[in-house]
Amino acid sequence: MSDSNSGNSPVNKEMIRELADLLKETELNEIEVETEEFKIRVARGTGGGAVAYAPAAPVAAAAPAAPAPAAADTAPAPADLSKHPGAVTSPMVGTVYVSPEPGAPAFVQVGASVSQGDTLLIVEAMKTMNPIPAPKSGTVTQILVQDAQPVEFGEVLIVIE
Repeated sequence: MSDSNSGNSPVNKEMIRELADLLKETELNEIEVETEEFKIRVARGTGGGAVAYAPAAPVAAAAPAAPAPAAADTAPAPADLSKHPGAVTSPMVGTVYVSPEPGAPAFVQVGASVSQGDTLLIVEAMKTMNPIPAPKSGTVTQILVQDAQPVEFGEVLIVIE
C-alpha cells in the first residue's frame, strides 16, 4: 500500500480506496489498519459503507488487546485458554454463529455433553458457512463467543473437558 497522502489532507484517501477494494475483493465486512500516526477502519453493512479515520492516541494502542464481551462465564486470560487441551479455536477469520439459523436453539450450551465430530458452532467466512466440529468427546465448560461475533484465526471459541 502507498504511504502517500493526497494533497494536504490528513486522511490517506488512496489507502482508504485500496482497503475498500480489498473489502470487495475478499468479501470481508470490515478492515482496520492502525499505525502510530493513524487508525483507519473501513466497514460495509446494510447501509452501504462506512469509513472511520482517527489520529492514533496513546490510549488507542491498548484497545485492540481488550477482547469482545464474552459469555457470562469467568475465564482465565485468553493466553491461558489457548494452551488448554480442550480449547476449540477458530480455524479462520469470520463471524461465529451459535445456531444453525436465526431463532433456532444453539448447537451446544455450557454443561452439554458432546461427541467427537458434533457441530459446536458455525464460522461464516466469505459467505461460506463452515461447521466447527468437536475435536473430542466431553462436556462444554465454557463458551467464549456470542452469536454473530467476529472472530480471528486461532481465537478460542469453546472449551471442552
